[in-house]
Amino acid sequence: MLRLGSVELATRLLLAPIARYCDLAFRLTIRPLGGLGLAYTDLVNPRGLLRRTAKSMELVRTESGDQPLCVQLYGSEVRPMADAARWCQDHGAAIIDINMGCPAEKITCRAGGAALLRDIPAAVRLAEGVVRASRVPVTAKIRLGWNDGEIVAPSLAAALKEAGIAGIIVHGRTVEQQFAGPARLEEIGHVVTAAGPIPVIGNGGIGCPRDAADMIRQTGCAGVMIGRGALRDPWLFRDTHAFLVTGVVPEPPTMVDRIAFMNRHFDHLVHLKGERLACITFRQRASWYIGKLGDHSTFKHGVRTIVRADDYRRLVAKLMESVQCMTEENNHHGTARGRIDGLDKRSLRPDDGLAASRG
Repeated sequence: MLRLGSVELATRLLLAPIARYCDLAFRLTIRPLGGLGLAYTDLVNPRGLLRRTAKSMELVRTESGDQPLCVQLYGSEVRPMADAARWCQDHGAAIIDINMGCPAEKITCRAGGAALLRDIPAAVRLAEGVVRASRVPVTAKIRLGWNDGEIVAPSLAAALKEAGIAGIIVHGRTVEQQFAGPARLEEIGHVVTAAGPIPVIGNGGIGCPRDAADMIRQTGCAGVMIGRGALRDPWLFRDTHAFLVTGVVPEPPTMVDRIAFMNRHFDHLVHLKGERLACITFRQRASWYIGKLGDHSTFKHGVRTIVRADDYRRLVAKLMESVQCMTEENNHHGTARGRIDGLDKRSLRPDDGLAASRG
């Protein structure tokens, strides 16, 4: 499906390294839905990792059900990046990624992330050093450039290819654009051309399966990275993979499916963080789910104030009761409507309506 160096992925779809969101709990919850070929960690400071800080250890935490995993490092100095890459490969990383596209000022002010787009020689030296140090494939995540006057992605891709990079992920916007506007597919295509045999993964603006198919068709990219779209709809990987392979999108998840996913996410948070931190984190994540749950105000308001796991479970129990009542009511009305429709179709001959009107 998609090969990055020595690693062959099951699908062409990657989960983006969205800061604070695509943590281990979310990755463990979304992977069983299917369609996800590779997940990325949040970007990790190599110096913090080498010092084993609590924050860094939390970011790179993984389990057997969280594979294959790419750890994304950011920085500008070769030595700590290379040392951190060695540590990651020895602790579960299938792939190492160098962040060359993060627009956050706290990253760029230290010459990391998107700042490397303005210093291609430094970016290439960094890539060469990490590639030499790592036994696993190394990729780079870039943007088109700093602004429209500094579009450097094609030339950077060509240089990274020579440095031994196994794949390039290109966000189809500039740093100046941040996340505004559609991804610029034509310019992603220029990166694909410049990279030659190195696989390029397109990123940006994927909200439905057809968006991914269009990006692959119009750019020639080897795969697609999905970020915020998967937070809004965790089934997006399953649906997109099915659409790319068969041309058909599966039936959408039911309300019960959505609640089960939400419950699994909460349970993973409790397991990984403990009850108190799980509740705090889930209060921040609840907005992902609330929009898909319809008019269930008790749950919507209550979940924002949970402090214990039992608080959450009581709310979910009431939510399930409400959903079941609505389902039974809809089924009842649907059956009644079906009887009427069946009577109309079975017992009336084509000319009966005309005859009745004449009568």
